[in-house]
Amino acid sequence: MDIRAFLPESLEIGPMERVLVPTGLSIQLPEGYEAQIRPRSGLAIKHGITCLNSPGTIDADYRGEIKVILINLSLEKQIIHNGDRIAQMVFQQVEKISWVAADRIDETQRGAGGFGHTGKQ
Repeated sequence: MDIRAFLPESLEIGPMERVLVPTGLSIQLPEGYEAQIRPRSGLAIKHGITCLNSPGTIDADYRGEIKVILINLSLEKQIIHNGDRIAQMVFQQVEKISWVAADRIDETQRGAGGFGHTGKQ
């Protein structure tokens, strides 16, 4: 679902500046779910605006106003107006886990290979 800015007046975002944009929304999620805040592709390609901390997670026990961290990656100032669609929100079921201490873990072919170890040249 689209998330809109809830602003008393327009907000200017300078190049490489980040801002916290209020949405006027508060939600109550069922236990075992999260909401994820994601960028809008149109804002990214047309204006260079995207979400930081993406996807942003809203936990089931959070009760405050949802705010979206936006950054302007363009070389020009950008303006966010009240009611502008600034992000998307999706809902996801999450599993609760319990950690178990172990002296060793099973080996895999990849092992400890991190960044750049997917086999692509």
